[in-house]
Amino acid sequence: MIPWLHPTDKFPPIDQAIDEPNGLLAAGGDLSQARLVSAYRAGIFPWYSPGEPILWWSPDPRCVLIPDQLHISRSMRKRLNKTDYNVEFNRNFEAVIEACSAPRKGADGTWITDEMKTAYCALHKRGLAHSVEVYIDNELVGGLYGLAIGKLFFGESMFSKVKDASKIAFIKMVEQLKKWDYALIDCQVSNEHLFSLGATEISRDRFQVYLDRYLDQTGQTHWQFGATEDQVE
Repeated sequence: MIPWLHPTDKFPPIDQAIDEPNGLLAAGGDLSQARLVSAYRAGIFPWYSPGEPILWWSPDPRCVLIPDQLHISRSMRKRLNKTDYNVEFNRNFEAVIEACSAPRKGADGTWITDEMKTAYCALHKRGLAHSVEVYIDNELVGGLYGLAIGKLFFGESMFSKVKDASKIAFIKMVEQLKKWDYALIDCQVSNEHLFSLGATEISRDRFQVYLDRYLDQTGQTHWQFGATEDQVE
């Protein structure tokens, strides 16, 4: 049995997450900004479907990408070299999360509920959640969003309306985070799309080492492509 969180309850230690389903730690609580920040700082994220209680997860192993290990295929390099697109940070966070919440092909519904969208938009206004956007002819065609805390980026979701748009967003973000000396991109749960870009899996204990080492380091505050690491508050 997993614990039920009341409004003032803290999260249990992540090593209490169950094995099946992998990483399920707790249920209940809320999506307040304080709760969400404390979750990510502890290596926990929410993931649930409409009609379910809020479910909190800390899977083992954890899918991550170390910026130095980004893999760009030859065909993807050719696509990146084209000049028919531009990539921006935080131009329209709400549009990105709205696009990410659209049902995927072959799937019913979405896990990004209205409550989730409201919560992450609030974190964006605080400067904690960020979007990466790909535009072609000024139309938003792909992107992703997540949280940045310290020198870690916690990815949440991505979308593509045209081929390779989410890959472009991801690659450009990783390249910029590498320039800012970020240590890790948390991808949460593995899939072939992420593996093709260089993601790997590490143990929960190893992930905890990254949390302990990098969460309280000074991160980037000027989320603009080309901004230097020393442009911090």
